Amino acid sequence: MAGEEAERLAASAAAAWGEAEEGEGKPGAGAKKRKRYGLVEYRALPGYLRDNEYIHRHYRCEWPLPQVLLSAFSIHNETLNVWTHLIGFFIFLALTIYTATQVPNVVDIQSLQHLPDVLRNADIHKIQAELLSCLPSLPHLPDLQNLKDELKSSWNSMEVLPSLSRWHLLELLSNCLPQRFSHTNETSLSVLQSMKEEIANMIAPQLIRPIARWPFYAFLGGAMFCLFASSTCHLLSCHSRRLAYIMLRLDYAGIAALIATSFYPPVYYSFMCYPFFCNLYLSFITILGVATIAFSLLPVFQNPEFRTIRAWLFFGMGASGVIPVLHKLVLFWHQPEALHTTGYEVLMGLFYGLGALVYATRVPERWMPGKFDIAGHSHQLFHVLVVAGAYTHYHAGLLYLKWRDLQGC
Repeated sequence: MAGEEAERLAASAAAAWGEAEEGEGKPGAGAKKRKRYGLVEYRALPGYLRDNEYIHRHYRCEWPLPQVLLSAFSIHNETLNVWTHLIGFFIFLALTIYTATQVPNVVDIQSLQHLPDVLRNADIHKIQAELLSCLPSLPHLPDLQNLKDELKSSWNSMEVLPSLSRWHLLELLSNCLPQRFSHTNETSLSVLQSMKEEIANMIAPQLIRPIARWPFYAFLGGAMFCLFASSTCHLLSCHSRRLAYIMLRLDYAGIAALIATSFYPPVYYSFMCYPFFCNLYLSFITILGVATIAFSLLPVFQNPEFRTIRAWLFFGMGASGVIPVLHKLVLFWHQPEALHTTGYEVLMGLFYGLGALVYATRVPERWMPGKFDIAGHSHQLFHVLVVAGAYTHYHAGLLYLKWRDLQGC
């Protein structure tokens, strides 16, 4: 009996000891779990997450996906990388909506009284050709002076239009009229009215038609794809090797897409009247962009030792845009719009070039390793410069649209 009691007490003690060990083990497991989801130093990272040895701390490493997504709202060394391009994505989304809803496509003729406003956006070259060929009913006009007075009355702002004064619309009408009608005293309001309508019918088909917007929207789409892909890459790559592999390639594809589509508005709108050069330049940059994306899919492309090569490859894509820009200046050296758009493109190139330089040299963290782990390191500066360059190019695109809407070919 005493032996049974002793065995029972021993079993109870053993059970209590096991419970105590389990209770003590739980905090240890929790601490281990917290450590796993905590931030680690560079030397604790697996090889596929090691990219910048000058950033020492505050790394996320193989976190579960829910924690990775929530980490967008916590502080680590990728927080600003995520948000600089995510905010940029929303900026360009807003710009796309604004462009689609607020930037006009075409001017409509409401009545003859609105014709001066319409003529501000007319293709003057085509109007000149039509006027020089003369109107069929002009020989039946009884009084040139009445025609000119009537036109001045209806188109009271015509003569102050800068684009029209160059072609002297009324003088061209005068030249179309036979001299024998210039001194007659006969007046016919019905003839003048028919003349006015015929002139409107002649000019209306020559008014600007909607200039193709797809190159501009291609650029906006490329910018949004690049910014969103970059933000997603910086947020999710710490989850696993497989996801990092996918995200990095998506990031490189976004950069190539942004550079390639940035060519579309300046090339298309500069050379829309020269189809050979337009197709040549568009084909070249598209092939180069596809080749860059294909090269970026190679596993070796993401290795840290290829960082400088990646920067030079993307920089070379952007630098190839110098050729069409110089060609544009040769063709349109007398056009203010060509100079204004080139100014924006030079500024955009400076932003992109400086961004590539910072990305490749890892400045400023190279100078003070560990001091820019959270904020101010090169990749964050690179992101800001990319957004600034793309935003500059957006304003250049608006100038191109205005230029071609006003003048056509």
